[in-house]
Amino acid sequence: MSKPSLFQEDLINRYDRPGPRYTSYPPATEFHDGITEIDYRDWARQSNEEPIPKPLSLYFHIPFCSTICYYCACNKVVTKRKERAEPYLLDLYREIEIQASLFDTDREVRQLHWGGGTPGFLSHDQSQQLMEKIKQHFSLKSGVGNEYSIELDPRVIEKGGIAHLRRLGFNRISIGVQDLDERVQKAINRIQSLEVTRAIIDEARHHTFRSINIDLIYGLPHQTPQSFSTTLDRIIKLAPDRIAMYNYAHLPHRFPPQRRIRLEDLPGSNEKLDILHGTIDKLSAAGYEYIGMDHFARPNDELAVAQREGSLHRNFQGYAAHAQCDSIGFGVSAISQVSDNFSQNTTSLDDYHESIEQSRLPIIRGYRSSQEDLLRREIIQHLVCHFRLDTGEIAKNWGINFKQHFTWELAGLAGMEKDGLLERGNDEITVLRPGRLLVRNICMIFDRYQQQPNSKGSFSRTI
Repeated sequence: MSKPSLFQEDLINRYDRPGPRYTSYPPATEFHDGITEIDYRDWARQSNEEPIPKPLSLYFHIPFCSTICYYCACNKVVTKRKERAEPYLLDLYREIEIQASLFDTDREVRQLHWGGGTPGFLSHDQSQQLMEKIKQHFSLKSGVGNEYSIELDPRVIEKGGIAHLRRLGFNRISIGVQDLDERVQKAINRIQSLEVTRAIIDEARHHTFRSINIDLIYGLPHQTPQSFSTTLDRIIKLAPDRIAMYNYAHLPHRFPPQRRIRLEDLPGSNEKLDILHGTIDKLSAAGYEYIGMDHFARPNDELAVAQREGSLHRNFQGYAAHAQCDSIGFGVSAISQVSDNFSQNTTSLDDYHESIEQSRLPIIRGYRSSQEDLLRREIIQHLVCHFRLDTGEIAKNWGINFKQHFTWELAGLAGMEKDGLLERGNDEITVLRPGRLLVRNICMIFDRYQQQPNSKGSFSRTI
């Protein structure tokens, strides 16, 4: 018997609305400026005192790019001068020292991620010095279970760059592509040939990188179902282990570079749905599994294996194959999650430098989680990672009567069950295949902040 399709156009049209991506719960829109460095230091102490302290996940934000991509909504500095990174790296080194002093030295780093901007902007000497500084202050150990990843723009990698990154200890790369159509590339100011992308992937395989991810975006100017299908054919031949397929959100009032994209050049909503439908069909036919939240992976990839084994987790870097770590963010705009609470660094380079110069952590906002937040966070994690929730286990672990505690939410799920998005048993909720694309909508039922009539922030649409 064939499986029902992930893509159900009538359901998508009915449920498509703005909503959080649930890289955290509560979403970052709930962060506030009442959280200070004092709070963070207290959380770090509490995390060290746990009976079994969590391993660590380190994220480093490298904001530099040599050119500007018009679609981009990241915190970035556009420059071709590598020396511009030197003062920032010095501040980063000092932040590493401050943060390392707060955590016990025997806490192993399971995950390391450099994002941006594009970390490949750094010279070999700069990236080596940064990694040496990290190793000096944190317990980085090589091993099969550790995930050390870096985001790359193939256009700015120095000669021998992939071999250099492998020697530094990275074992995963994520490559920005977005689209291979030349007309689309010109409209978003990102000219990147298939040959350049293929060369990076071939070199990564030669140097035994364990996983290769490619980022694509649908909804960009001049895209059509036919043109994007051609891009997908080329990407599939490259055989990446993972493909992330993001929906472009046109918000020029928030992200000024997007003002250079003409509204009339963007595909209409029906065309976008056709692109998405074709993508799902083509990737499924090529053997990729839908992990959730725009991510596809080969069946033998660690994400797919972790989902089958029930160990998949989601955080600010997306999906991860390990259980939750305490996550420490370094650099401008970086977010930390320590002792189940959140903090975020300033987005201003000047303010960041000023704080570090005064030996202060540059925290400007955050969130202290309540027990109710932690309960709902666990529910949302199960839904977005495993498409299943054992309500009996939740009730037992949290000492609640699930049906009484979530009376309103269960009533809200009734319509979704009738529409075939999910199925409810006595002690479980299962997201059915037509509901997997709309899992964000299902999570929003359990999101008490989205239940409020004047909920904060603006979000991308769920599809």
